Amino acid sequence: MTALQRHRRIGARFAPRNSLCDGRLNKTEPGTGRIGKSYYDETAYFDAAAHLRDFGSRFQRYRVARVMEIRAPRPTDRVLDMGCGWGTISYALAPRVREVVGLDFSERAIAGCRARTDLHGFDNMVFEVGDARDSGLDAASFDVVVAADLFEHLYPDDSEAVAAEAFRVLVPGGTFLVWTPCRSHILEVLKNRDIILKRDVSHVDYKSMRRMKEILTGAGFAIERAYFAESHLPGLRVLERLVQRWVPLLRRRIAVLGRKPARA
Repeated sequence: MTALQRHRRIGARFAPRNSLCDGRLNKTEPGTGRIGKSYYDETAYFDAAAHLRDFGSRFQRYRVARVMEIRAPRPTDRVLDMGCGWGTISYALAPRVREVVGLDFSERAIAGCRARTDLHGFDNMVFEVGDARDSGLDAASFDVVVAADLFEHLYPDDSEAVAAEAFRVLVPGGTFLVWTPCRSHILEVLKNRDIILKRDVSHVDYKSMRRMKEILTGAGFAIERAYFAESHLPGLRVLERLVQRWVPLLRRRIAVLGRKPARA
């Protein structure tokens, strides 16, 4: 049995991705009031915003390039893409690494990712429904775990559980790449207040850089890199690059690279 075959498992509980969803589609889980699996499977979430569905859009090209900059992929890497959503990062990684496993708790997300597999023609990747808090994947079985635009969708307790799971499935010395919006940026401040921009109800807990680093170190990771990245909008990007160090309102994205100790 190959490594990919071993990981063709069905989980079905947790982990999504980014969007500019209509706030009216606020479908919560019964008894909890939380945005959960049913929101992603039963609303128009995955039909939203053409620039998210189009892998060649300026936004997605920017997103892929910036995630790859956190830690460059290697031909020997076995990668877990947590909360793979549309599969953008998984498909970008496939030609550059040994294997990719895309994991999402949304059955609709995984169905969409699988539908694109034949189109892209990669035989070193697999997409599975599963819980990023408790994936059921083998311990110490991945060289890299990626969480790109996942943590803003996670409630605080779930964030800690996901980081702990990433730590568990990584080999000693493996790396955890995190890419998430910064809570202090002007666009996120406006969206959260429904001023000009619509609030994204699936973004349930924006993190600060300090909080993101606390989550990773709390799970056992050593922080190797942590920095703010500018946005994909040309004019705003220049301004952010110049002053984000001093102006929290212009810190667009958080990028963090955590490493599991070699003797974990």
